[in-house]
Amino acid sequence: MRVERADVVVVGGGGAGLSAALAVAEAAARDDRRAPVVALVSKVYPMRSHTVAAEGGAAGVVGDDDSLEQHVADTLAGGAGLCEEDAVRFVVERAAGELYRLERWGLPWSRTDEGDVAVRRFGGMSRARTWFAADKTGFHLLHTLFQTSLRYSGADGPVRRYDEHHVLDLVVDDPGGPEARVRGVVVHDQHRGEPLLLEAPAVVLATGGSARAWGTSTNAGICTGDGTAMALRSGVPLRDMEFLQFHPTGLPGSGILLTEAARGEGGVLLDAEGRRYLADYGLGPETPVGSPVPRTMELGPRDRLSQAFWHADRDGRTIPTPDGGVVLLDLRHLGKERLAERLPLVSSLAKQFAGVDPAAEPVPVRPTAHYTMGGIRTDARGATGVAGLFAAGECASTGLHGANRLGSNSLVETLVVGRAAGEAAVAWARAAGHHGADGGAAGAGAGVGPASAEGAVVDRAAEIADGYLAMRGRGTEPPAAIRAELGRVLDADAGIYRDADGLRRALATVEDLRARYADVRVADTSAVLNTDWATTVELGATLLVAHATMAAALAREESRGAHQRLDFPEPDPVARHSEARLAPDGTLEVEHVPVGAEHEVAVGKGSTTTGTSFSATRGGDA
Repeated sequence: MRVERADVVVVGGGGAGLSAALAVAEAAARDDRRAPVVALVSKVYPMRSHTVAAEGGAAGVVGDDDSLEQHVADTLAGGAGLCEEDAVRFVVERAAGELYRLERWGLPWSRTDEGDVAVRRFGGMSRARTWFAADKTGFHLLHTLFQTSLRYSGADGPVRRYDEHHVLDLVVDDPGGPEARVRGVVVHDQHRGEPLLLEAPAVVLATGGSARAWGTSTNAGICTGDGTAMALRSGVPLRDMEFLQFHPTGLPGSGILLTEAARGEGGVLLDAEGRRYLADYGLGPETPVGSPVPRTMELGPRDRLSQAFWHADRDGRTIPTPDGGVVLLDLRHLGKERLAERLPLVSSLAKQFAGVDPAAEPVPVRPTAHYTMGGIRTDARGATGVAGLFAAGECASTGLHGANRLGSNSLVETLVVGRAAGEAAVAWARAAGHHGADGGAAGAGAGVGPASAEGAVVDRAAEIADGYLAMRGRGTEPPAAIRAELGRVLDADAGIYRDADGLRRALATVEDLRARYADVRVADTSAVLNTDWATTVELGATLLVAHATMAAALAREESRGAHQRLDFPEPDPVARHSEARLAPDGTLEVEHVPVGAEHEVAVGKGSTTTGTSFSATRGGDA
């Protein structure tokens, strides 16, 4: 088996992954000792990472009318009691600094007439504090990070890129035990058609969210929960996975996002009769058209707006379509010039995918699965309970978002926590005395041989790779049918409002789908760029994460933030995190831990265990 070495492996080439890699690279530039090497692994070319789809902006306090304390207070209020205040303060205090760093690196933030950085209103925020680059913020942010990384990714640079390499799993000593530590990752080189062990004492997972599991979602096809599943298999708990944000303004059918910035600029939502309906569902008082007021009407928190749509739909106030009821996003009063300046992508998406010119007529919208608030349990700097393993971005649960993320907090989280995780990872590698790529790989694709890593580690890596490669050319269950049924049941039974009957149906269906996945069909046996096999591997990760999500949703018998139970309509007096783990026998266990208890998982409400006959070993996990 080919083996290469690095000080840090970063899995994922989006905002969080590039931020982590750049943190390591900058540490290398400052170091007069041997420069650390970071292996940046992405299953797609980095500029195709899902960060590129972020539209609205990134939150950071600027101006005399705002304060760090107010940003903290807004975030804590939006999180409905589940935020970890230390994580909130960590991100908020560093947010503006990271945004100014991007400006120095060339990101073209939109400006005021006076030349200052422009900020816009966003839902749940009491002040205008969202920095933006028109409505293509993620595109420009990812371009800036990626272009900056090129400075460090030459033949002798500290950043070694492994584009279009699919990470199959982590290699961990004593997974789930007290001595757990990461040893590297098993990768499949999609171009050479062979497995590779990237051996390293520190790994940063930055693999994005898992909302693509739902049938209608804003997420790209690559958002399949890969890193989240890897962490769960390695003994790291997944925290608060039941909190899935439904964005209130997606295009019907496709789920394509129309950014919250459209409402921040003054867009309004209308029911079938052309009335602004949000005030009737607790989001009033009604505000003047084109003059949005923070935390009111269209600028309320996303969970509240999506819940208002649910009620309006059941009250017969939506417009029926083949893709379900819709309401109307009215931007006409903004005029063509402002739409072209501030919302060019929204205008283009509406024209291309809805056949509507927003300057001339309202755009039909409905809520769509959007963002995973929960994820791999970490501290504010991305550290997990496995030594040397870190996570950042949407795949991580730092405690920043709680039960409902405020728009524009997540994009800045990728920068702050990504950088912090990278810095912590390289510090860990140095403390471990790792000798990195010295005398070995000069760059991606230059192997240093199996003797460079412990034989037992190479053997485990080879066993993992063999298990996945053996999926080719066998099985009878079509993966497309499994995937379609997963999306259907999550849309139907794990939506904006839930109840025990629906969640039990969803959980039973996911368990059945995982059992069927054990005999999944991979027809293509080729080694190079085998998308049939790669997407089926991704499907296994999605199923495992969906299983943990449904188990956690059924176990949370209260309504809080984005998790609303029709059969338990009130929040519990004490806010608790859920933590889902894989037991040694393959069952999923869910515990509830008070907010602020950190890693004291024995404290709290006790354990609710959801059993499954599906094995957690290689033959039945992914």
